[in-house]
Amino acid sequence: MVPSIRLNNDVELPALGFGVYKLADGDVEAAMQVAIEAGYRSFDTATLYGNERGVGAAVRSSGLPREDLFVTTKLWNTEHGYDSALRAFDGSRKQLGLDYVDLYLIHWPVPRQDKYVETWRALEKILADGGARAIGVSNFQVPHLQRLMAETEVVPAVNQVELHPGLQQPALRAFHAEHGIVTEAWSPLARGRQLDSEVVTTVARKHGKTPAQVVLRWHIEMGHMVIPKSATPSRIRENIDIFDFELDAQDIAGFATLESGDRHGPHPEA
Repeated sequence: MVPSIRLNNDVELPALGFGVYKLADGDVEAAMQVAIEAGYRSFDTATLYGNERGVGAAVRSSGLPREDLFVTTKLWNTEHGYDSALRAFDGSRKQLGLDYVDLYLIHWPVPRQDKYVETWRALEKILADGGARAIGVSNFQVPHLQRLMAETEVVPAVNQVELHPGLQQPALRAFHAEHGIVTEAWSPLARGRQLDSEVVTTVARKHGKTPAQVVLRWHIEMGHMVIPKSATPSRIRENIDIFDFELDAQDIAGFATLESGDRHGPHPEA
């Protein structure tokens, strides 16, 4: 029931996935099983999260063909550099216990290290060798993307960034659209901080949905790939139940008024 977004290399990515940030390695398999039963097919982890082993175990025990599940993981900041990135990817693949990942991302640009270009070249090799079906970045800003595109061969398929009604990043999203880069939203619910706003609660009442559901639906309507996270089974099921209604122009206009520029995570330049 979840539509797919076609990446710039024709790989298809489910428009809504399941984030596993802060889920302990021993807990993630059970949470993913609930998510799989609810209809999720895309799962987002990272070296930093310390739960790649559990994610891989959930994939293998799901009973579904491997090609039915989309697995994303990310390279951490301490592993920037060509050789380091290749070793880190091999480590992630070993932890996951998978022959390949569907999407491999550079987690942060870390501009002070000034290694993200050579790191990207390692990801290009991983892509060429079949270790990942697609490669992308996370938390990159327009200048970082411009430099990658000027100095390397492969345009990132995805840029995963903090994105929610309070931080809509229109200039970055416009750049993505111009260059065929999918916008993927982390912290899509702004850690719940806008769910009690008048705009969100009014739209939720109008559609008979929860505030979280209408915010997630807003992301879908805006063309974002979105990865809500929860360890609560009822919330996991609620977050995917957003494909039986649509927002109208009035709803979208209301969401536009929530832009404040407030970040809840670090700024990528830092």
